[in-house]
This record gives sequence, structure tokens and C-alpha cells, in this order.
Amino acid sequence: MGFVSALWIPILLSAVIAFVVSSLIHMVFTYHKADFKKMPNEDAVMDALRKLGIPPGDYSMPLCESPKDMKSPEYVEKMKKGPMALITIIRPGSINMGKCLLQWFVYIVVVNFFAAYIGSHTVNPGADYLAVFRVVGCTAFMGYALAQIPNSIWYMRNWGTTMRMMFDGLLYALVPAGTFGWLWPRG
Repeated sequence: MGFVSALWIPILLSAVIAFVVSSLIHMVFTYHKADFKKMPNEDAVMDALRKLGIPPGDYSMPLCESPKDMKSPEYVEKMKKGPMALITIIRPGSINMGKCLLQWFVYIVVVNFFAAYIGSHTVNPGADYLAVFRVVGCTAFMGYALAQIPNSIWYMRNWGTTMRMMFDGLLYALVPAGTFGWLWPRG
């Protein structure tokens, strides 16, 4: 853990900068407006779901509870008939943005921590800016961006949304890449 004592400033500073960048992306720029669509007949759907009293959680419908059931006529008919959906039910009321933002900041620190760990084991003290930038930036990109792809593969998230989130991940990764390059131990 000796790398933490040498790299705690760039870990935290780049986390603060990436947090600001993410805030600008979501409050100033509008390219994430296409991530979600308004549900047709929203009020009727909300009323129907509310009456069912579904507890908060992640749901799939139809749900096949075992591989054997995938071939059952009932399940096959449900799949053909549709609709199929992946739904997250959230508890009613306002979303605690403070909690979400704190969790987001902790996530940024964790990604930067691992980028620092990998960088400290692959780039020597005193290395030039570009060497640090490449290793830390690539590592941070993996943490911020590549993790988005399975959401489109397995959960059918729109690929456009995934690509926009990966673009965000690229921007977030550039922050620790530059910060670590600038503040890398000199030897």
C-alpha cells in the first residue's frame, strides 16, 4: 500500500475533477436526454403497477426460473406474446441525491485507486507524462467505460445509451490520466 502514500493527492484530486466533469455532463450538456423514453400511457402504467404493490427490486418478465422451464409451452407462449421487460422498481418518494452523489464519488475514488495501483506497478517514479497518462488512462477507462457493455449485451439496454456512457467514461478516464501524469512521483 506504499503507492497510496505517494499517490493519494492525484487519487483524490482527480476524483474531485471527474466528479465536476460528470456534473457538467449531466447538468449542462444534453446528450443524455435520449437515454430514456417516456412510457406510453405513463399514468395508466403507474396506476396499474401501484395497485400491484410490487416491492422495490429488479424484475424480469417473463421470468424463467430454471433452464428446464425455458422449453415449457407456457414460457414459450409468454415470450411470443410479450411484452418482455426488465424493470427496476424504486421506492416511492424523492430520490436521495446526496446519497447517490456520495456513492458516485466513492466509485470514482475506487476506480482512481485501482488506476493508481496498476500505474504504480507498471510505471517507474520519474517516468515521463505520456507514459503515466497511457497506463493510468487505459486502466481508468476500463473501470469507467468497459463495465457498461454487459448492460447492452445481457439487459438489452439501448446501445446508443451504452455508447454515450462509454464516452462519459472516456472523459472521466482522461482526468486521472492527466492528473497522475502531472503529479507522478519524480523519483
